[in-house]
Amino acid sequence: MDNKEIALKAITDVFGNRDVTAFDRYFAGNYQQHNPLFPNGTAALRQFVPNLPADFKYTPGIVAANGDFVMIHGRYENWSGKNMIGVDIFRVKDGKITEHWDVLQEEVPKERSVNGNAMFPIVSGPTS
Repeated sequence: MDNKEIALKAITDVFGNRDVTAFDRYFAGNYQQHNPLFPNGTAALRQFVPNLPADFKYTPGIVAANGDFVMIHGRYENWSGKNMIGVDIFRVKDGKITEHWDVLQEEVPKERSVNGNAMFPIVSGPTS
C-alpha cells in the first residue's frame, strides 16, 4: 500500500468501522499526536473510539499526498453533538502512521453559507 492508501484505510477502519485493532496495523509505536485534546500514543484513542455515539459517522473526501504527508478532507457526523468538517494530516513512515494533526470546524449547511457552497463533499479537482 502507498501512503495515501495506508492513511485512508487507517482513518476509515478507526472511525468508520470503529476497529481499534487498526491501531496495531497502521500506527507506529512512537505515534505522535498534535491534537491538544489527546496524548501521544494510541491508548487514549483506543478508549475514545468505542464510546462514540451510536449514530456517529465518518465519511472521507479528498485524499492528497506529498511525500510522507497525507491529508484527508472528511466529515464527522455527531462529533460531540455537531457535524464537523475536518482535514486530518498524517505523516507515514515505513508503512506506519507516525504523526497526526487535524483542523476541525463546525459544518455550515450550504443554505446558511454566504456563498451558497457546501463544505463537503468536494467532488472535483486534483487528488494528489
